[in-house]
Amino acid sequence: MLDNTNSDAATNASIYPARRGKHKIFIGMAPGVGKTYRMLEEAKRLKQEGFDVVIGLLETHGRKETAEKSSGLELLPRKEISREGLTLTEMDTEAILQRLPQLVLVDELAHTNVPGSLREKRYQDVEVILAAGIDVYSTMNVQHLESLNDVVARITGVVVRERVPDRILDEADEVVVVDVTPETLQERLLEGKIYAQAKIQQALENFFQRRNLIALRELALRELADNIEENAIASIPNGQFCNIHERVLVCVSTYPNSVQLLRRGARLANYMNAPLYVVFVADPERFLTKEESLHIHNCEKLCQEFEGNFIRVTSSNIATAIAEVAEKYRITQIVIGESQRSRWQILFKGSLTQKLVRLLKNIDIHIIASDQNHRDSSQMSLKTGKRQ
Repeated sequence: MLDNTNSDAATNASIYPARRGKHKIFIGMAPGVGKTYRMLEEAKRLKQEGFDVVIGLLETHGRKETAEKSSGLELLPRKEISREGLTLTEMDTEAILQRLPQLVLVDELAHTNVPGSLREKRYQDVEVILAAGIDVYSTMNVQHLESLNDVVARITGVVVRERVPDRILDEADEVVVVDVTPETLQERLLEGKIYAQAKIQQALENFFQRRNLIALRELALRELADNIEENAIASIPNGQFCNIHERVLVCVSTYPNSVQLLRRGARLANYMNAPLYVVFVADPERFLTKEESLHIHNCEKLCQEFEGNFIRVTSSNIATAIAEVAEKYRITQIVIGESQRSRWQILFKGSLTQKLVRLLKNIDIHIIASDQNHRDSSQMSLKTGKRQ
């Protein structure tokens, strides 16, 4: 990740940085999982290999093990800021730029700086450091991610005030999830390794409830999966799938069983914790009757009730249209009804299922029988290839 450079090159880089610094973020589900410890551990290994590493900002929160782990690393003094008769401290970004190390460690990326600082947020300081060609290791908790703010509030009942834009995580060169089980984290809390004794019981009854930790852990792991998937997609040839998350697509039509298909697809999406997509392919040479239009409208309303995405496509080739939607939205599971064609029609023209199998790769196809009496026991699944 880091490049050894001599002092002259470093001086030139401060004026004309040859590259933007690389950003590695250590993210966890909650305080106490070991993000800072892991960051320090990796930084010390790099220092032993000869890299120039400094600590720009370290928050130990009184944790003995964390403080001990920082031993041997250069710690830059904090900048003092006078505010309403008080002397407060913040990371000295200008001192870091003047020192120009190869790697700087910055704890608590979501922190809001003291009013009167040059920049409002610590992540903005990090962006300045990266622009100077300095690599950065930083830490944050998943609840500080902007897009998850409402979700975290629903889960924990806590509205997080300090937030980091999603783009910071998206633009990071590497994201590492520091993970422990909820049980292990609660044990650490009870042992006094996270908060002072007076705060432990309150934390257990509120933010550190097991159900909260399970949900936050899932959010953190999902963010890692998103990051891996996006990086993989960017690095593989066009037209190939590399999907880590499941995504369900239900194919509806003017046939009455479309509502049944939609409900089955919604259950599948819910089981997989996957986003739901519903597609209707309209024939450009055929107008829908009033009843058919109402039926499709009802499908769209039901899709919205399931918090899905309804997609209308106009095409004379249904199979190709579905395949294009599947590729665009990186679908992994398709739900369709059994063919309404007669055996002779299937023999001469082929069924929609057969056409999709030929067109799609790495997608599972679920065929749902239309017989209402057997609808829960007559599902057949096809796989169009081994998913990468």
